Amino acid sequence: MKRIFLLLFYALTAMVQGAWAVDNDKLHVKMDVAGLGDSIAVIFGDQRLFFGGKQGHFEFDIELTEVSEVIFVEPRALRGDTENIHVYRVPGVPGEEIHLTAKGDNRYDVDGSAFYAQYHQVDLWDESVTADLQQFVATFNAMREVGVGRDSLMQYYNTTYQPLLEKYRSQIMEYVKAHPDQEAVTTLIGNLGSLEQVNEAVQTLSPAVREGRMKPLLDATIASKVREAQQAEEEAKAALKQAPGTLAPDFTLNDINGRPLRLSTMRGKYVILDFWGSWCIWCIRGFPKMKEYYNKYKGKFEIIGIACNDEDTKWKAAVNQHKLPWKHVFCPDDSPVLIDYAIQGFPTKMILDLDGKIVKTIVGEDPSFYTLLDELFGK
Repeated sequence: MKRIFLLLFYALTAMVQGAWAVDNDKLHVKMDVAGLGDSIAVIFGDQRLFFGGKQGHFEFDIELTEVSEVIFVEPRALRGDTENIHVYRVPGVPGEEIHLTAKGDNRYDVDGSAFYAQYHQVDLWDESVTADLQQFVATFNAMREVGVGRDSLMQYYNTTYQPLLEKYRSQIMEYVKAHPDQEAVTTLIGNLGSLEQVNEAVQTLSPAVREGRMKPLLDATIASKVREAQQAEEEAKAALKQAPGTLAPDFTLNDINGRPLRLSTMRGKYVILDFWGSWCIWCIRGFPKMKEYYNKYKGKFEIIGIACNDEDTKWKAAVNQHKLPWKHVFCPDDSPVLIDYAIQGFPTKMILDLDGKIVKTIVGEDPSFYTLLDELFGK
């Protein structure tokens, strides 16, 4: 079974948990992960447990009163040291025995008692049908490392990843339909794309699986897809608000000297709205390049920095510290501006044309923003 080791901190905390009640029991764990050290941290629910071993060999019991996703990780990760960290995530099933064995730097096998033997077979199948997706991830990450722009990355994503993902989800559906009596196939259903797909897959399961101890896990998967659908709806609304050609909503916010600045008074010149905050690392890191381009095309556009989710003294101090020469305003917490512009991340840069209409919105510190400035003003 192949698993890519997770390096992001959220892997330590963002866990999907089952919730069905069983008699108090234990999950017996055997681990053979040579090179990991002599201690292991185990995370499930609100529990943080530590067990000792020898040179990556561990054997212990976890008290589980409900099925939960269980994470095994080096203790240093809980102190914030996540460099080259190894993270193992598995479903924890009370009354079962799990054998976890590392297989090189980026894979591990899970086997054991009845459930885990079945889970092992499901995971082997999963590995066999995701080779193309794994290759995509490797290529995509390599493109990011060499500085490929956001637009090119998105084009590669849309033309390559999406078809591969749809194929994979179709294969999951076929596999679930072919194995309706296996509890372990429920661990695949969350990888389906839509709420409709998830509901269809759940209904193909046998009643014993669908209504048995896996039911709360399936319910949690359905609830997760409902939340995803709601988020997608919000993103679609945001896309409409930020669509090129849309008239940017007018606003009046106080500048750094406490005087009101109204956006519509800037008509007749290109304006860049920079939604930022003194707390935003990537916003701060982008200032040198922004200053460079502000001077490069001096007089061809104006920038309005809009400090958001910030404190009055802190955003003013950041403006002065970084010697930012453009206009600045403060967006208070009760202002509707962030909602009107559907801002979902920082920094967000929005280019407005002479008529105050949106040319393009770029989220994050993306080189494509400066490429666009060259295209617009470098003629």
